[in-house]
Amino acid sequence: MNLIRVFTIANNGFKEVIRDRILYFIGFFSLLLILAQRIIPEIAAGTHEKILLDIGIGAINILSVIVAIFIGTALINKEIEKRTLLMLIPKPISRAELILGKHLGLTAVLGVMIAIMMVIYLAMLSLSQIDYPTAALITASVYLLLELALIAAVAIFFGVFTSSILATLFSFGVYLMGHFSEDLVELGKLSKNASIESLTTSLYLVLPNLSRLDLKNEAVYGLLPSSGELIAHAMYGLLYTALLLIISIMIFAQKEF
Repeated sequence: MNLIRVFTIANNGFKEVIRDRILYFIGFFSLLLILAQRIIPEIAAGTHEKILLDIGIGAINILSVIVAIFIGTALINKEIEKRTLLMLIPKPISRAELILGKHLGLTAVLGVMIAIMMVIYLAMLSLSQIDYPTAALITASVYLLLELALIAAVAIFFGVFTSSILATLFSFGVYLMGHFSEDLVELGKLSKNASIESLTTSLYLVLPNLSRLDLKNEAVYGLLPSSGELIAHAMYGLLYTALLLIISIMIFAQKEF
């Protein structure tokens, strides 16, 4: 594997995704904050500061997930549909380099997107004279990027063997169930049915536990897990992402064009 080729693909992918109307998402986020800043204090006096904190970090999360899934599922399918993949494969570019480069490029876009929205978010809070836990919010944004890198790997995984529509639906399903995987286990126990309990336990073991990387609710209160837990959560996210990319490469290597 040639790292130079991987970074070249990542750089091209980064430029391509940036052109795909990503700036519109940032503009929409800014407009949403402006509207929230004007409307929320009038309808929720006394609790508007907490609501604005929640809305800002929540909007960053939702918009970033939408980009990660919709762009991630189309990265490989778009190359296939446009037949550009047929020109890339004969060149000295391995399929592993293509997958890794595409994922790295998308992750870089998500990182830039989160950074810009966080700056806008923190500036809005400062202008509104709202106290906020800076370190906790920045830490939560870093873990959001880890979560999005994992979701992007999920999207690419489904994108290499299904259509863009199915891959998008499956990816959103994994995202939603990944945030409630622990609740699924509890639901299985409450059912007192061996089959259901076995199914929910299996889903818990297979699906990524995204709640380990979701720190936004704790961050708005300035609360974070211990350093040891943060390191363990980060390693979990990175290893799961790496595993998904390896499986995606193995599946993609078997495809014929």
